[in-house]
Amino acid sequence: MAFSTAISGIKAAQANLDVISNNIANASTVGFKASSAQFAEIYASSVSGGSNAGQGVELTEIRADFSQGSLDFTGSGLDLAISGNGFFIVSNGGASEYTRAGSFIVDRDGYLTNESGNRLQGYQGNTDGVITGELGDLFIDTTLVDPKVTSKVTITSNLDSREAVPTTSTFAPTDPTSYNSTTSTTIYDSLGNSHVLQLYYVKQAAANTWKVHTSVDGGTPPAATTITFDSDGTLASNSANAISITTPANELLSAAGVATGAAALAYSVDILATTQLGSDFSVNSAIQDGYGAGQLISFEFDDTGTAFARYTNGQSRAIGQVALASFRNNNGLQPVGGSNYVESFGSGGPNIGVPGNSGRGNIQASAVEQANVDITQELVNLIVAQRNFQANAQVISTEDQATQAVINLR
Repeated sequence: MAFSTAISGIKAAQANLDVISNNIANASTVGFKASSAQFAEIYASSVSGGSNAGQGVELTEIRADFSQGSLDFTGSGLDLAISGNGFFIVSNGGASEYTRAGSFIVDRDGYLTNESGNRLQGYQGNTDGVITGELGDLFIDTTLVDPKVTSKVTITSNLDSREAVPTTSTFAPTDPTSYNSTTSTTIYDSLGNSHVLQLYYVKQAAANTWKVHTSVDGGTPPAATTITFDSDGTLASNSANAISITTPANELLSAAGVATGAAALAYSVDILATTQLGSDFSVNSAIQDGYGAGQLISFEFDDTGTAFARYTNGQSRAIGQVALASFRNNNGLQPVGGSNYVESFGSGGPNIGVPGNSGRGNIQASAVEQANVDITQELVNLIVAQRNFQANAQVISTEDQATQAVINLR
């Protein structure tokens, strides 16, 4: 009996050594979770009752410790760490696997993958930057962003009430003596070509009255718009507060002075916030809603796992969001290598959603989660497991000596 009991102890100690050595070997593995061997007594009861010695020990479970590992900041925008509960979802040939290892790259096809080529799962953004609700492979679209034609320009400015009427009565864009002030802003046509919209302000002889002339790329100015102000310097209620402009296609010129081929440009200039005060002419803001075509230059993740892309045209938008999965019983997950796990009956099905919701953790960008292995504790465990092995081996030696003594009885 003692032989088999000691052998079970040696096997248990060896299994414990295997688990400990695996923990130590993976102490620097990103996303690795330390494990511990769980044992139970082997006991056989007798039909006749009475007290019986146990029959040894058996390995019942190798249990992973899913506590939070420390975060290591890497500076790489594609490295992601989960602060809190949850797992990244990766697709391995269509099969879902789950991992805490968040070191990703963009492959040649534009998908976010880990070192094993498994594709990170998430919710894709549409062309308007709206995240959709369909889970799939996260894709980084590097194609040109379509331009948006300008439809509205909003100018916030102050006209100097102390100005005199210009000395030249006939307005001409090329003659500075025919207007008091001017400002410009960039607008965009249907092909994303930029054009310069110039506004000229001309004070009139009538009190608190101005005319606003416009010109695009130095082209022929359309009819002027008259605006009037109240005595407090704000735009009068009966004054024009917007300028509607249509620039013909043949006046939308490139830098070389040729037509761009874009459609005629129709837009409005909102001047409702214009004031006339005894202060120098100033433009507080000039905002327009168009932009040219843009190329992706960078993207970054926020704490909700949303990837925001920035483009050469100054625009930015959400292009995707990382999905996380949580489980009722993390210890029921089955390891499959590469710091990945798959669900099992014991783990239950995954609860999938966005980070920071329903108990799922947040995302820390430019960081990875290190292994949660405590080297000091593992070395202590190693000594204990070694002593257990030696002690069980000693039991076999002692039992052998006792057996020999019995054999040698004459």
